[in-house]
Amino acid sequence: MKTVNKNIIAGLALTAVFVASGCTKRSELYPEAPSKFTPDVTLTTPAAFRNALASLNPSLRFEFFGDSAPLLSESIFTDAAVDGTTDKTTPAQDLNVRITPTANLDSDDYNKIGRYWYAWYSGIKDANVIISRIDNATWSSPADRNSVLASAYFHRAYRYYRLVHEFGDVPLVLKEESTINKSYFSTQRMVILRQMKADLEFAVANLTDGNAKGDISKGGAAHLLAKVDLALGLFDDAIAACNVAINGPYKLMTARFGVNAVDASKNVIWDMHRPENKAMATNTEALYVVLDRETLDGATPSGSQVMRNCCPMWHNGTILTPGALKPGMSDAVTAEFPLTLLYGRGIGRLRPTPYATKYIWTDNTDLRHAPGNWMNMTDLVYNNSAIKTSDPTWYGKKLEQYTPANVNQRFLNGAKDTIRAWFSWPHYKVFIGSSQFASDKWWSPPRGTNTDWYIFRLAETYLLRAEAYIWKGQTASAMADINMVRARAQAQLLTDAGAVNIGTVLDERQRELYWEEPRKTELTRMAYIFAQTGIAAYNGKSYNMASFSTNNFFYDRIMEKNDFYKNPNVVTNSGNHYTISPYHVLWPIPQHDIDLNTSGRINQNKGYAGAELNVPALDKIQ
Repeated sequence: MKTVNKNIIAGLALTAVFVASGCTKRSELYPEAPSKFTPDVTLTTPAAFRNALASLNPSLRFEFFGDSAPLLSESIFTDAAVDGTTDKTTPAQDLNVRITPTANLDSDDYNKIGRYWYAWYSGIKDANVIISRIDNATWSSPADRNSVLASAYFHRAYRYYRLVHEFGDVPLVLKEESTINKSYFSTQRMVILRQMKADLEFAVANLTDGNAKGDISKGGAAHLLAKVDLALGLFDDAIAACNVAINGPYKLMTARFGVNAVDASKNVIWDMHRPENKAMATNTEALYVVLDRETLDGATPSGSQVMRNCCPMWHNGTILTPGALKPGMSDAVTAEFPLTLLYGRGIGRLRPTPYATKYIWTDNTDLRHAPGNWMNMTDLVYNNSAIKTSDPTWYGKKLEQYTPANVNQRFLNGAKDTIRAWFSWPHYKVFIGSSQFASDKWWSPPRGTNTDWYIFRLAETYLLRAEAYIWKGQTASAMADINMVRARAQAQLLTDAGAVNIGTVLDERQRELYWEEPRKTELTRMAYIFAQTGIAAYNGKSYNMASFSTNNFFYDRIMEKNDFYKNPNVVTNSGNHYTISPYHVLWPIPQHDIDLNTSGRINQNKGYAGAELNVPALDKIQ
């Protein structure tokens, strides 16, 4: 079986080949020829264009799914998480050492930075084929044509929005390319964003709402437009874009619905994140959802594995009973207390920070942190059947909380194992299964099988509008929008508008958007806004673009909130320290693609080797 070509040079240049089923076939460095399935032959009818467009929706789900899902790489460059793997030296923990242009940037055991680079450009290439050939078909009406074009614009804009906040100035390609191109040049981020704004304005004007949740909607396009407007510093435009979704047919889900709706032990927060409920027609909060079900063509063959990525590795033999200090935990699905069926079998790849699991939870009424929705380690029980004889007092009893005084007795290898094996997590977000037991077609014990996933929902739209109000200094309006989200969760409402700032929004985003938002992307976007505008941050500092790679809000926020990076004494079992630097506000562009671009110049980001060879990025569209 051929492998996916992972070179921007080839990936951007070669024409995508759409067949009637809507699947995309990608060739090696040179396209296979001759083929009867070329776009000239297949992309000639409206139905063919819609099939081609349909392939772009599932191509977004890669970020959330699979072992060591790419969203893990987004998450560990933030205030909210680190890579929790403790038995390997290769994971992205010592970022100052591990993250370089020539490092392995696409591996489960390293990181998925390169996966983002290749996947985004692959999708851009596919969108450009649709955009460039849109008039090859005879359309029933201009509206029919424009709705397909608008959706392709959305997909291209989504990928460029992510690229410029992960990698900064990048090559801008706006048309289909059918020959090898080795003369790409980086284009200024703001130039790219202005073009994406124009494309998204067309999308908002030409899309409708009320369509299938797996398709692009007017509200979803407006939501993305708001993010682009924020990045451009156009705060009034961002508010107007948010209003399109907020004042449209979408509403926050505040009443019980869907599967388990009659289960009195659950609540609307649980309902919101049931796999069966995300794409329901009655779910008025979902703006854009990617679909992934076992019965669909192209279903992810290994499932989401979200429970494997996000739940602690309590079953690795390190948690000991308080009495005889015997291994107290088992992952057996046949155990009397089958914890892996109740919560999935995690390995702690995503290790949330105390900021994310403790510090931001300031009241006991918030349903997102309530018992049943949120799991603490002390909610689990010692379930290893062997301790029925070796330490029977503790069998079936809840885990005893470790303390600095008893940690070496509670853990086989001491405090290091609390990185991976002991942390709390949002069960309602990551649990994939029935109302009681996790189910998994692909794995036993279960890791998290196929499931739909939110890309955009209205709760984030309210938080985007709140952010825009904060940039404008209208903190009372911002507080009202944040309280819309908090009220649904039955959290205590904010009352002091004077205390509302960007940190308030970031805290609420973490509470609401765990494993949904690309938090590194959003932190970098905010850091750019601070540098572009000179607006003072809540920490009292002002920033500028001239020193962006060495002094930025992104780094200061992480060092303020992330105990792993700010504490040099935290060490994994493999000996890794956790480090991060200001220049990690942008990721390195894979050196391989820079080297292939022999007739142009793809700039490297400052802080990484090769940046000294940079040339001025293009300041207009070629």
